[in-house]
Amino acid sequence: MSFPPSPRARSGPRRRSLLAVAPAALLVAGCSAGPGDSGADGGSRPSAADRARARAARDSGELAARYDAVVAAHPKLAERLRPLRAEVVRHAEAFGGTADSSPSPSASASASASGTPGSGKAGPSASPAAVPAKPKDALAELAAAEREIADRRMKALLDAPGELARLLASVAAAGAAHVYLLTEA
Repeated sequence: MSFPPSPRARSGPRRRSLLAVAPAALLVAGCSAGPGDSGADGGSRPSAADRARARAARDSGELAARYDAVVAAHPKLAERLRPLRAEVVRHAEAFGGTADSSPSPSASASASASGTPGSGKAGPSASPAAVPAKPKDALAELAAAEREIADRRMKALLDAPGELARLLASVAAAGAAHVYLLTEA
């Protein structure tokens, strides 16, 4: 019959030595570059995850402006598009962007009157083409924009870290659902 090893004959670090080393280890860990840091350039460039998050926020903001332009051109579609646009705004906010919580009729009307829907709302790359005259064509263009952004997010999530990848996947799935709802008659 064998006896268990004596508690005094333990191998490995003692509790006191671990307690003495822990603050120094925390200090070193706090000062070192983490996996999201850009490395030797002092953190002046945003990480790939930050750039992906900013791109996703910008895409959602531009998409919200596109919804605004369609509603301004086709007021009868407003009730149908309101919940989808609200989701797009929440997506922009989830990625850290800012977007209007409700479309401003005067801004949308003036933007469509000037011939540049969404101008001034979502940046230089936002300037969507003129909204088609037929509501069905306008919905088809919105669906195509949703599909393109959902596809882009699905590709981006392959290189994104865990939580951002889950958010991108969730928002891409919501975009795919929006495509279905926009194309459903």
